Amino acid sequence: MSQTAPTPSSAVNGPPANEADVIIVGAGPAGCTAAYYLAQAGVDVLLLEKTSFPREKVCGDGLTPRAVKQLTSMGVSYEGDGWVKNHGLRIIGGGARLELPWPDLAEYPGIGLVRTRYDFDQILVNQAVKAGARLLERTTVTEPVIDERSNRIVGVAAKNSEGDRVHFRAPLVIAADGNSSRLSVAMGVRKRDDRPMGVAVRTYFTSPRHDDDYLESWLELWDRSAGKDVLLPGYGWIFGVGDGTSNVGLGILNSTASFGKVDYRELLRRWTQSMPEEWGFTEENQQGKILGAALPMGFNRTPHYARGLLLVGDAGGMVNPFNGEGIAYAMEAGHIAADVVAQALSRPTQQARERTLLRYPVILRDTYGGYYTLGRYFVKMIGNPDFMKYATKYGLPQPLLMRFTLKLLANLTEPTHGDAMDRVINGLSKLAPAA
Repeated sequence: MSQTAPTPSSAVNGPPANEADVIIVGAGPAGCTAAYYLAQAGVDVLLLEKTSFPREKVCGDGLTPRAVKQLTSMGVSYEGDGWVKNHGLRIIGGGARLELPWPDLAEYPGIGLVRTRYDFDQILVNQAVKAGARLLERTTVTEPVIDERSNRIVGVAAKNSEGDRVHFRAPLVIAADGNSSRLSVAMGVRKRDDRPMGVAVRTYFTSPRHDDDYLESWLELWDRSAGKDVLLPGYGWIFGVGDGTSNVGLGILNSTASFGKVDYRELLRRWTQSMPEEWGFTEENQQGKILGAALPMGFNRTPHYARGLLLVGDAGGMVNPFNGEGIAYAMEAGHIAADVVAQALSRPTQQARERTLLRYPVILRDTYGGYYTLGRYFVKMIGNPDFMKYATKYGLPQPLLMRFTLKLLANLTEPTHGDAMDRVINGLSKLAPAA
């Protein structure tokens, strides 16, 4: 069995502990989903995670119906404690307040969820392990192992929980190691400067609003630090967690000259101080620090497959440029990658396997490329403060327009036989170049 063209392991006593058919680096939503579906397909998959569960992760904790669909497909129950269901999105801005229920679709459920990332990823990793994936926590991948003859990745080097250097081998590796994706960088796959990037910061407050059954989005974020009012491209959010606290944060896009110059933590402090006192968004009610994270959007790292390495989730820049949603797309990409890999491993020759693996970026482009291109145009438009002011003032009071906007921003349409809004959005996504 060659290093570059092996078939799935089938040893009676199981594979060696440091070998697998597929190695996945990172046990976030993308990595866990890929591991789950690969294990379901009978592939020996090794999941390496640098931390241990549960662990804190910077996130809004909100899940749209797209993510709920993925949870259902993985057999995750969201009926117990710790899950908060929501019925839609409440939008506030321009003096207007509008509640938009999630669209009634056959393709997606009519509910969203809130679950803290502190244990959300652990729930997913448990599903992957139950399906047969092997998990190693506190294992930090340091570099790829490259076969000199083929110039392909054939494993990874890592440090284990004791600090010892270890090697793991597999003919295919999936990078699910987040925005920085050191594994991708080491393989020469770097970020694209022509793709949007965002920054999100969040904290938690003890608040009576903890059980709100709508996600809440504030479309007006003003930067007053320079002595003048600048409307920033982004939004603030308030998501009730159901445990007595609310996740409160904001996300800003890089489509304005002030990006990178704003103190985002201070901006969040000023924003929350402007809220009604009875909501409890005060310093004494704050639970934990204000933490931030980057939002890599619109396929900002490509190619998504090369030389035995597949990128999923934030490692491949798969955050939706329209709304900053990442979990749903990470899970969807993990599912797509797992299906492609399982099919590839079943092929009889290396040439056939490689041809199948090269379908992965094609499927991603066909699925999201046009829509993400529209998202990049959207990011540029809202980077214009005048456009933002006009849109919030005249757009928000129009319920029909806002229902269309919700479907567009959340990417919630019927693929076929939808209404007029669905046909317009789907048509625009097909017409837009999938660059």
